Amino acid sequence: MWSYHPDLLAKPVPRYTSYPTAMEFAEDVGAHDYAQALDAVESATPVSLYVHIPFCESICWYCGCNTGAAGRKQRLDDYLTALRAEIALVAKRLGGRGRIRRIAFGGGSPNAIAPVELVRLLDLLLTVFDAHRPDVSIELDPRGFSSEWALVLAAAQVTRVSLGVQTFAPHVQQAIGRIQPLSHIERVVAALRLRGIDAINFDLMYGLPGQGLADLDATLDETIRLAPSRIALFGYAHLPDMIPRQRRIDAANLPDARLRFDQARLGYRRLTAAGYVPVGFDHFARADDPLAIAAREGRVNRNFQGFTEDDTPVLLGFGASAIGKFPDLIVQNEKKSGLYRVLADAGRLAVVRGVRVDAEEQRRGRHIRDLLCNGRAYLDADEVAPARSALSDFERRGIIAWEEDALMIRDCGLPYARHVAARFDRIRGDIRPGQPDRRL
Repeated sequence: MWSYHPDLLAKPVPRYTSYPTAMEFAEDVGAHDYAQALDAVESATPVSLYVHIPFCESICWYCGCNTGAAGRKQRLDDYLTALRAEIALVAKRLGGRGRIRRIAFGGGSPNAIAPVELVRLLDLLLTVFDAHRPDVSIELDPRGFSSEWALVLAAAQVTRVSLGVQTFAPHVQQAIGRIQPLSHIERVVAALRLRGIDAINFDLMYGLPGQGLADLDATLDETIRLAPSRIALFGYAHLPDMIPRQRRIDAANLPDARLRFDQARLGYRRLTAAGYVPVGFDHFARADDPLAIAAREGRVNRNFQGFTEDDTPVLLGFGASAIGKFPDLIVQNEKKSGLYRVLADAGRLAVVRGVRVDAEEQRRGRHIRDLLCNGRAYLDADEVAPARSALSDFERRGIIAWEEDALMIRDCGLPYARHVAARFDRIRGDIRPGQPDRRL
């Protein structure tokens, strides 16, 4: 089904949860640019909100998220106070403009805070913004889940829950510092469904230390049996120099490139055979799920939560390191929670970096999004010749095909979708309209 090209797999490329990527964020974009973007939001503009809780009850060794241990109650209280201040400040700046369609809580682990604190945050958001029955989603650490959380989520009309499952293999859980028995995940899923929450996502991982094909296959068996509505199957990225907590993982115990490829292929084969619709290169959804419907209709988008059916042009991020997005601007809040609190408590917008997105970058971003989300991109007439030249090696390998001005990722080329998309990246690929790329 998939062709194996180790030389391509060895070349790192961005995940493109945004374009330009976070690597291009710079401090010449800041709070002033964010304020201007907020002022330009019109009354009927659809808006999504993201709220970041950078705390977990315990820190998993593999995790690359901006999070810390939630050991001190005062630390959490101070952060939540700052978070509410930022929400109020941005809402005041909008002055009732914008229509909130979606609210997402992520982290870290939002259930590192008390259930009542989540209710207070959600109530504040629904009060200060123009929000009428928005879709509300939350990421949860199953280890911190309780019957109280199930009650609160149902009462708060949360529409989707994402569970960090990763693997059901006990020895692999031990190797990544995340022990959560299958029986516990079963109880969490049952408790959510008992309260009417059936839109459940499982985050799974391959490429973990000590993880063989049989381990992944067994995890997929249990996942298919539990039948979540969505599944994300991520490849573990071992970056101990950038993420110090990953130094606790024995790199010698990690699967090699071929085994990682075989694991990704196994996941795709098993999940699609079970009836899940593939979305992009690492998401899967039941046929009746809104994401699968969006995939069939060519409406899938990509943002900092991954592949999504969310097509709102404006995303407002709240909390330390949270990212906001406008058609011509991407911004990010201060990453360190202490400095973030100082800014928010002083009544200042917490944005400290970002990137402007001009018309040329927007065009490139559309091609990257369309390739990753829909498997094809329609190029302008002056782009076809330079693109065909730059992508000739991918065409020779059978990874891509052309249909007049449409560039398509072939089924066997799906693992290399990001590599193809990267050729449209101004920094990493530099395909220029009217100017053939002669580097290949």
